[in-house]
Amino acid sequence: MLVSEFDYILPEELIAQTPAEERTHSKMMVLDKSLKKIENKHFFDIIDYLDKDDVLVLNDTKVIPARLWGQKITGAKVEVFLLKELQHKQWEALLKPSKRINEGNIIKISDELAVRAKTLLDGGKWIVELAYSRDIYEILDRIGNVPLPPYIERKMANEELKKLDYSRYQTVFAHHAGSVAAPTAGLHFSQEILKRLKDKGIQICYVTLNVGLGTFRPVKCENILEHKMDLENFEITEKTARIINEAKKAGKKIVAVGTTSVRTLETAYQKYGEIKACKDSSQLFIYPPYEFKVVDKLLTNFHLPKSTLLMLVSALADRDFIMNSYQEAINNKYRFYSYGDCMLVH
Repeated sequence: MLVSEFDYILPEELIAQTPAEERTHSKMMVLDKSLKKIENKHFFDIIDYLDKDDVLVLNDTKVIPARLWGQKITGAKVEVFLLKELQHKQWEALLKPSKRINEGNIIKISDELAVRAKTLLDGGKWIVELAYSRDIYEILDRIGNVPLPPYIERKMANEELKKLDYSRYQTVFAHHAGSVAAPTAGLHFSQEILKRLKDKGIQICYVTLNVGLGTFRPVKCENILEHKMDLENFEITEKTARIINEAKKAGKKIVAVGTTSVRTLETAYQKYGEIKACKDSSQLFIYPPYEFKVVDKLLTNFHLPKSTLLMLVSALADRDFIMNSYQEAINNKYRFYSYGDCMLVH
């Protein structure tokens, strides 16, 4: 299968630069995968499209303000982008400009945080050691910046947008800190919508997959089978495992919110033959004609051309149907990517 089969041309003005005024007011394209039917709705209509026996699975990871600016002793400015915690005070990070960093260099971020470049890894990543005395997540909340994807343009001096991003590039159910990108399909939910879904009888449960930078990485090889996914850590609790296993046995439908929830559930099933409480990692690459073992329905945003996320959605609902629906979304001026509109595949 070729990566060019998942390409499309998106007018730049359709890349959402800010979130919808209200979380629940995004547009929602509804795809019936068996009838190959498309409807244009709003996210708040989701109540009508989920059945009372459905189980909704959300990713409760929390985005950390992982982007930092500091200085070397020479005064040279350095951007530090923390990617993931490896062990206490040791992180994997990106340092820019990397060419001007040597092993052992110390970058002062603030009076309470400094970063020492330890080891340069393949792909331009670094292992760094942090020096601090208080809780690192409290410090990052105070001095860090939200790590928005590269297609959302920001001037760092704009405090108003900074505050908006801090609250809106985070789901209302975010709980476990560790992601450097939001599980964007979850951004549309409000507490009110979650309550209305529960009132309808829909069970809601949570998984945690910490989203890494690899989520934005395009597939660069023409044959998609040569692409290797980045490793991402996930956790499934006893409660979630029990809810999903019982639902599957009873013939209920599992609705995954976002591709991260899909990959968590499908990875767990592939490894254990059921959904099992575990802390594990996923490198699962889902593309047509993958056969889903757990997930029946999917709520997701519109993804970048040639991305693994677009391939995953195409595996659930037929590539031609998905590519046609993307063209319809463009024709109807849907907003794309992280802050954009969503699609429900059922």
